Amino acid sequence: MHALWMVLAAFFFASMGVCIKAASPYFSPAEMVFYRGLIGMIMMYFLARHQCMSLKTRYPGMHAWRSLIGVTSLGAWFYAIAHLPLATAMTLNYMSSVWVAVFLVGAALWTWRPSAATPKPPLQGSLVATIIVGFAGVILMLRPNFNQDQAFAGMLGLMSGMAAAFAYMQVVALSRIGEPETRTVFYFAAGSALAGGAAMLATGISPWAGWNTLWLIPIGVLASIAQLCLTKAYAQARTSRETLVVANLQYSGIIFGAISGMVFFGDKIPMLGWLGMFLIIASGIAATILRSRSAPDAPSEER
Repeated sequence: MHALWMVLAAFFFASMGVCIKAASPYFSPAEMVFYRGLIGMIMMYFLARHQCMSLKTRYPGMHAWRSLIGVTSLGAWFYAIAHLPLATAMTLNYMSSVWVAVFLVGAALWTWRPSAATPKPPLQGSLVATIIVGFAGVILMLRPNFNQDQAFAGMLGLMSGMAAAFAYMQVVALSRIGEPETRTVFYFAAGSALAGGAAMLATGISPWAGWNTLWLIPIGVLASIAQLCLTKAYAQARTSRETLVVANLQYSGIIFGAISGMVFFGDKIPMLGWLGMFLIIASGIAATILRSRSAPDAPSEER
């Protein structure tokens, strides 16, 4: 069942991407971030009540920083979905595991100080190879789809994955000091609503879009359901091997996104694009396996 819950989570995240792309001609990324956060905050509040959990926290600063980088990732991802093929935007956001690998290698080299007592840390060839394969996949995936209009969206898509990696590392820190995931997701949703609302005041509110306004509702609902399925998947994984299987099944969201993009939006993915997608999935799985060895109790990634 833990594997099924993760596949369901990936499906709902991809479905959220479909709704974002459908709503993007009528609403700005700021508006979609606002409604995604508002609806998610309401659903997490009732979930916390059901769990008899207090939402009061002793670490407001850590939640604020996690929300800031999480909202940055979310806004960049929503913009990329609006301006790139759905599969491309989904895949760039799922680069977060590869970015974590980049940070691990960079941190090891940055903190090393030359001395006889502290030899130079190994470059961890498998981790470096994972990073190279991941970025080779990015080049292959963006090259056949890239044009001048999509250059900025592509950079934001990459940034969304990098910011998601920072957010994940902050979620790890919150988990290790005992913060429940429901509380962490609630404050992230609250931060999304606050930041999206502030951006809406600065950029303006889109005109009434009639029935198309209804696309805003499933964005928040599907994101919250996906998060609950993801939490359930990790909760039911009893062993480290099952946890690793669950973590790797998240990449099925890329396949769901690719199929949805072709069916609903007529996206065409050339052979180089499929190859790039495969390389990114493979590098993400490898990075997840390598990361699990150093942080076996790390919490789930969020979107």
